[in-house]
Amino acid sequence: MNIVFIKGAGKFDQMQTIRPGHAPEVIDCPKQGIIPHDMVHYAVEHTLDVRGFLTRVSEGEAADFQMQGEPLSDAVERLVEVVQGDQWSGGQSPAADLIEMYRVTCDARSCPMLKIDEADIAAVRATIADLSARWEALPVGGRLELGFSHEPG
Repeated sequence: MNIVFIKGAGKFDQMQTIRPGHAPEVIDCPKQGIIPHDMVHYAVEHTLDVRGFLTRVSEGEAADFQMQGEPLSDAVERLVEVVQGDQWSGGQSPAADLIEMYRVTCDARSCPMLKIDEADIAAVRATIADLSARWEALPVGGRLELGFSHEPG
């Protein structure tokens, strides 16, 4: 699957998913002062090779906000939320604090935690730093295309 993020002029950017055998799907991504939420999904799922929203889309589910809950993808969503929150506050929180916040978030929502450590947080942050630099360099209307695949297992 290819994912294309398009920088918008107004309150929204866009994500387009391109999958063989499927019509392209477009999702509006509200601007949030950092990279789009679904680009954070890319950073987490691609870097850690975990099954979340984008993996489910690549497997044929519709790219919308009405997916059925699923323990592993719910765990990924909780991690995306924690990483996104960290980015909003400058991305400098100690990795151990992020892991603890992730544990609290998973406990509060009764979902399993992914087995992550400080090296995983550092790897996701490195991917986000790269994506952020590439995203910031784009003009309005610019496109950032990312290949995405996930090997089950």
